[in-house]
Amino acid sequence: MSERETPSGRLIENEEELAAIVRAMRTIAVVGMKGDDRPDESAHAIPALLQARGCRVIPVNPKLERALGERAWPALAAIPEPFDLVDVFRRIDVIPALADEILALPADRRPRVVWLQSGIRHDEAAARLTAAGIDVVQDACLGIYGSRYLPPPAG
Repeated sequence: MSERETPSGRLIENEEELAAIVRAMRTIAVVGMKGDDRPDESAHAIPALLQARGCRVIPVNPKLERALGERAWPALAAIPEPFDLVDVFRRIDVIPALADEILALPADRRPRVVWLQSGIRHDEAAARLTAAGIDVVQDACLGIYGSRYLPPPAG
């Protein structure tokens, strides 16, 4: 493959590939994460489950300072360290702008996977991300797959 070619990402839908993604993820940027004052909301409970099972969770929400003991960042571009996966808890109408934000990152800072939570599907944004070499999961709960494929919490 030449330097000009971009490997294509894929729309991930089968169980084996979903399991492989979950087992490989280490650092997750959670866009739309809720604060510690809202522990029962999915956008907090799912990241808490992933953190308890060994993943590093980076909150992305301009309204937060911290969550789950981690500093929160206002946008993906502000995060100073690499992340494997972007877990999205945002409305469908903002997904195209989020895809723009991800694609604006330097190629070496882009995530390998963008995971759109249950109820979130945007085929046009997914097509743009996969064309740039990013795998996309749509309309699937990362908490369910994390419970299924990550080791149980210690203790």
